[in-house]
Amino acid sequence: MATTASIDKEMLPQPALSTPYSEKDSQLWMAPTTLLTKSHLMTDVDGERSTLPLSAYCFMTGYIDAVCFSAVFVWCAFQTGNTVQLSLALARLFSGPVGQRDTSFHLADKQALTSVTTFIFGAFIGRIGDRMGSKTRAWLFLGTFIQALFTMSAALCAWKSGQGSVADSRGDPAWSNALTYVAIAFMSASMGLQGIMGKRVNTQFATTIVLTTVWCELMADPKLFQLKRRIISRDHKVIGIVALFIGGFAGRAILDKIGAAGALGVGTGIRFLISLWWLFVPGKAAKK
Repeated sequence: MATTASIDKEMLPQPALSTPYSEKDSQLWMAPTTLLTKSHLMTDVDGERSTLPLSAYCFMTGYIDAVCFSAVFVWCAFQTGNTVQLSLALARLFSGPVGQRDTSFHLADKQALTSVTTFIFGAFIGRIGDRMGSKTRAWLFLGTFIQALFTMSAALCAWKSGQGSVADSRGDPAWSNALTYVAIAFMSASMGLQGIMGKRVNTQFATTIVLTTVWCELMADPKLFQLKRRIISRDHKVIGIVALFIGGFAGRAILDKIGAAGALGVGTGIRFLISLWWLFVPGKAAKK
């Protein structure tokens, strides 16, 4: 019996162990021979090996927000601030004695409302991915390409508006005419779409646009100070934060050189490259 048991044990397949992170995550891109085939496009990407395009998403958050905030002091991606600003605008209607209350809808409040509503519209477009497959290469390519089109439209509107790119103070925004409202709308819609796409990939990068939660989770990570090991829950959060910071820096630097329209044109090109990159992200390994 002992002999039979030992033979059966040798014939059994080895347990299906997960590939160590250090080996699995080393391949961040692939060179497919059938790039445009349906099977390749409709395969889900591996979230743990989507580090590069998701980092680029975080970069674009800082980049686009730098352009918008420099012009009108409104965030296209960080809708918490815009939402609170609108609540303050409503509270202002009840401030002071009756007959002397400020009942006007300030320019900054109109711009914040434009950003919030179009951000929601962009996020709603992201639900298309639920039908195509939110993690498929096809949707990640198409959705990012739509972001590029939105950014290009914002660039054209900023260019045709004929207005400046940098505001002197909050009370004197650089943008005030109808075309600049449309530019804010397109930028915010692109961020809303990026946010839901980043969320659906379901990684440590979260939505790629709001980093308050990422900061809190990073500080609460029990392995935060294990510096000699690669910790995906920590490392990817750090990458996202750094990428957003660099994006904000680059956005303002380019803005100062070539203006808002030019900076958004550069952003369009970057987003187009990100859309192509999704086609080369490795897919999920088949479960054994």
